[in-house]
Amino acid sequence: MKMNHLEIEFKTMLTKEEHDRLLQLFADISPISQTNHYIDSDQQSIRHSHMAFRVRTFNHREAELTLKIPQEVGSLELNQNLTPEETENILQNNEFPTGEILETLLQKEIPIQDLKILGSLETIRYEKEDEIGLLALDESHYLDKKDFELEVEVEDFEKGKENFLNFLKQHKIDYKPGKSKIARFSENL
Repeated sequence: MKMNHLEIEFKTMLTKEEHDRLLQLFADISPISQTNHYIDSDQQSIRHSHMAFRVRTFNHREAELTLKIPQEVGSLELNQNLTPEETENILQNNEFPTGEILETLLQKEIPIQDLKILGSLETIRYEKEDEIGLLALDESHYLDKKDFELEVEVEDFEKGKENFLNFLKQHKIDYKPGKSKIARFSENL
């Protein structure tokens, strides 16, 4: 799990066939099961502030709290590792632990008492470092939907974009713009 960092990523939606074809590149990688539990208020105060807030559990053991704040390029990702007790307090009681994320939400005048889990999205992720960046091949399940996507996280926007588009061309995949997982989830609520 990463600490706070600037996230610059490119993604494309995939067909099942494209996903299965790319899966061959990850033959030596064991998948990670991760579940995003999305948090907002009924008034969508997080969304209206153009942020994203979630608890992510990994292989049903580890967990982290993440707040994504858009920047001019990419998103500032604030991450906080959670104990099992903190995870349960969030998921069962909507009680958030103290720390930088809670302080940031309060500074932005987000009504903490109104926040709750809106729902969950489960992803089977294959992830590996490649010359173009950190590749993630995802199959996501949410609200009776299933979709596939490829993400690459990069350090440099311009070089990363060029490398990503070349990677797609090399693997005969048409670029299909994709919204973030939380946006796709929210559209189907």
